Amino acid sequence: MTRTLRIYEDTFPIAGSFTISRGSRTEIHVMVAEIVDGAHKGRGECVPYAHYGESMASVRQQIEAMGPLIAQGGEGGSACRAELNQALAPGAARNALDCALFDLEAKMSGRRAWELADLAPPPDLLTAYTLSLGSPDEMANAAHGAKDHRLLKLKLGGDGDPERVAAVRQAAPDSRLIVDANEAWAPEMFLPFSTALAELGVELIEQPLPSGSDRMLSDCAHPVPICADESCHVSADLDALAGRYDMVNVKLDKSGGLTEGLILTREAKRRGFGVMVGCMLGTSLAMAPAILLASLADYVDLDGPLLLAKDRDAALIYGDSFVSGPTPELWG
Repeated sequence: MTRTLRIYEDTFPIAGSFTISRGSRTEIHVMVAEIVDGAHKGRGECVPYAHYGESMASVRQQIEAMGPLIAQGGEGGSACRAELNQALAPGAARNALDCALFDLEAKMSGRRAWELADLAPPPDLLTAYTLSLGSPDEMANAAHGAKDHRLLKLKLGGDGDPERVAAVRQAAPDSRLIVDANEAWAPEMFLPFSTALAELGVELIEQPLPSGSDRMLSDCAHPVPICADESCHVSADLDALAGRYDMVNVKLDKSGGLTEGLILTREAKRRGFGVMVGCMLGTSLAMAPAILLASLADYVDLDGPLLLAKDRDAALIYGDSFVSGPTPELWG
């Protein structure tokens, strides 16, 4: 039977607004690839990201171009995903299709996706909770409201970052802190800012310098471990990161799906990198495949649905700073 590929777009409102160094927004736009084979249907969600040259239109076009490959079905399972990974570059489009193929195979075989990936069932995972970039007072107020979360991730923006972190530390003294500068620091900020953040108990600094302008990280001390995000998309990027970064952030919309995400995670760990599994701002459908990876990670940042005003049906369950694995009704 020929497989059918369907594509649709969804919009979800954010609870309030979400701000990073590159801007602010009040809603998210996601794209879903749905592959139907007889009575079975697999879904995968992606979030096109303009910073990587993606748009809803360009990602839709990439997904549509894979229609003939999907319709053929190949041998199914890992063989079909491998063919997809050869035919399509890493990014959001490939992520949606790769995850949809995983979901479809799980439903057709009656096995869970983690079994197909040769993983143990995912345990409940401690996930970070993200605070938007704002003034020190604004971030302190947000931290006070989120102080029951055990791990807070602070979005930073450059000038004034030590003051922002100090304000959050005072407002949430018992929470663990990690930070994400989204490439916003200038080179001269790195040592004084990272030293100040170390004194405030920050455990991890994510992507302080712009991707491609981070060579200096190999020539200076790291008072706090440094995690590559924009500088790391796929396993082939790891060679250039050695000596510059202590960890990598694996996101399925960057790696182009769970297939490459697993390769990247396992290879990073083999080379001695720590691993964070993160996400774009998406729904439970986007987080579900990443939860499989997160069981291998040192840090988990899969709080996307917590930042939305509404989520999908059969959503992931979050509670007491932890997230549980997906039900078959959602994915996998």
